[in-house]
Amino acid sequence: MINRYVVTEALPDGSDGKVVAFAEQKRMTLKEQMTFYTDESRNRVLFTAKARQVLDVGALYDVRDAAGNPVGTFRKKFAASLLRSTWELDQPGSVAAVGRERNPVVAVLRRVWELLPLDFIPFVWPYHFDFTSGDRQVMRLDKKIGLRDRYVLDVASPDLDLRLAIAQAVALDALQSR
Repeated sequence: MINRYVVTEALPDGSDGKVVAFAEQKRMTLKEQMTFYTDESRNRVLFTAKARQVLDVGALYDVRDAAGNPVGTFRKKFAASLLRSTWELDQPGSVAAVGRERNPVVAVLRRVWELLPLDFIPFVWPYHFDFTSGDRQVMRLDKKIGLRDRYVLDVASPDLDLRLAIAQAVALDALQSR
């Protein structure tokens, strides 16, 4: 009943480097909240991401640093996500971006697959997201094929707070099918 996320640096050879953040997300809670720690010992909080609303498909999530100061927000755009998942990311005074599934065909196929009574067979084609601000790429997330869910997060904008980028990336895994 708990999703675990270990965020590591990617080494040039594609292997995992040092742990950057660790989080656990409890499922079946009324108000989504994730606490990110510096490592798996959970001794030091790095930042949090918490929904403002209870059980809302378009809930706004606040990302706050360890002291509780705002870092930014993100939300899934429900209507725009009916065919192709779309998210909004906002770091006040700095970066505002919209993220969409890169491949609209894969997006539609994934939705059709979810309608089939095949709960025990996962949809194996990976999804990828591109976050842009106007015509400028802010970040991208690529899901890797494998036994475990693995993602590569590439932050292209030096203005984007890495904590907000990590929270959004984890949310794409944790909240995508809602």
